[in-house]
Amino acid sequence: MRRSILTGMALLGILGLAACTGPDDDLVLVGTLERTLIELTAPAFEEITGIPLEEGDPVEAGAVCVRFDTTLSQAEVARAEAAVAGARTASVLAEHEYARIVKLHQRRIASDQDLDRAEGEQDEAAARLREAQSLLAVAEKRLEDLTVVTPAAGVIDQFPFEAGERVPAGAVVAVVLANSDPWVRVWIPQDAFATVAPGTRADVTVDGIAGILPGRVRDVAREPEFTPHYALTERERIHLVYQGRVTILDAPPTLRPGMPAQVVIRAPGHGAETDAAPR
Repeated sequence: MRRSILTGMALLGILGLAACTGPDDDLVLVGTLERTLIELTAPAFEEITGIPLEEGDPVEAGAVCVRFDTTLSQAEVARAEAAVAGARTASVLAEHEYARIVKLHQRRIASDQDLDRAEGEQDEAAARLREAQSLLAVAEKRLEDLTVVTPAAGVIDQFPFEAGERVPAGAVVAVVLANSDPWVRVWIPQDAFATVAPGTRADVTVDGIAGILPGRVRDVAREPEFTPHYALTERERIHLVYQGRVTILDAPPTLRPGMPAQVVIRAPGHGAETDAAPR
C-alpha cells in the first residue's frame, strides 16, 4: 500500500511539473531510486550454522554468505557413494560374465539364450550404475547448495535470519545489492515521449545526496499506462504516461533503493545529448 501511495504521489508530481513546461523547456521528472537486488534463498529446511559476513560488507562473486547444517546431506552423499561402488562392482562382474559367455558361445558350449541373458544382465548392471551415479550427483549438489554464495559482486544489504534458526526451504536468507549502476524509475508524460530516447543524458538529484549526479536514459516502455485512479481525479485519469528508467552513472555506494529522486532531461538546445548505446 505504501508503495502504491508513493507511486501515485510521483505521478501527481510528474503531471504537475509537465504542465508547467513547454516544448522548449527541460523535462523534470520525479521517481524512486532502485538497484538490482539479489535474493539468496534457503535450499532446504535446515538450520543456519554460520553467517561469515555482516550487513554492509562488500562481497565478490562466489563469496559465502550463509552456511547450513550439512549433517543429513553428508550422510546422503555417503550412502550414494556406497551405492555407486556396489553398482560399479556389479557392472564389472556382469561384463566379465558376458565376455565368458561369448567365448563359450563361440565354442558352441553356451546357447543363444545364455548369450542373450548375459548381454541383458550386462546392460542392466550398466543402467543401475548410471542411475547410482546420477543419485550421487544429486546428493552432492544438495550438499553444495547448503553453502549459499552470491552469484555477483555487491554489498550485503540484509540477513533476515540469524545463525541457529531453522529456515524453511525457499525463504530469503540474504539480500545483496549488486554493483551494477542504480537507476531511477520515472513516468514520462505522453507529450514528451517522442523527445526522450534511450541514451539521452540527464541530471539526477537524490534526496540526502549533495550535488547533481550524471545519468542516462536506459529504456522507455513502448506501451503507455493510464495514471492510477487512487492518485488522480476523474478528469486527470485520461493522461497517459510511459514508464522509463534513468541509470545513474558513477553512483556513490550510499544510494539505497526507495530514495526519492528528481530527473532533469534537458530540452534540445539546452545541452541535451543522446548516446547511441546507454551504459
